[in-house]
Amino acid sequence: MPRNKSMRTNNHNNQSTSAGQSDTVLVVEDDAHISFVLQYMLGREGFEVVTFDNGLDAGKAIEHVPPPCLVLLDVMLPHEDGIQLLQRIRRKESWNDVPVVMLTARSQEKDVTKALEAGANDYVLKPFRPAELVARIRRLIA
Repeated sequence: MPRNKSMRTNNHNNQSTSAGQSDTVLVVEDDAHISFVLQYMLGREGFEVVTFDNGLDAGKAIEHVPPPCLVLLDVMLPHEDGIQLLQRIRRKESWNDVPVVMLTARSQEKDVTKALEAGANDYVLKPFRPAELVARIRRLIA
């Protein structure tokens, strides 16, 4: 099944949160199956989910849309990797305080350290446990 590279949303109640402008979670994940699971899982939790499957399109969104309440970001992405996107998020004043969770298969200590030093708030390894990921998200946006 081909995946549309443009943003997709799953609409739910818009509630204000402390970090972002709404209950929107930005998911940047190039694996269509994982993206679908995240969209379904977060949608059930009441979040609006916006997904991108590559760094180029996600980077454009970061420059032009209001900040979400949280970003879930894969490290290995086409066009612009997750660390580059994280650095872009941290440079943009309106996005600077948005919590970013790296969700990735890269498990080496140097990868974790690089992401945390670049400003990630958390680092979760794939395969992830859905309930644990939701708990981490809830903790960051509380």
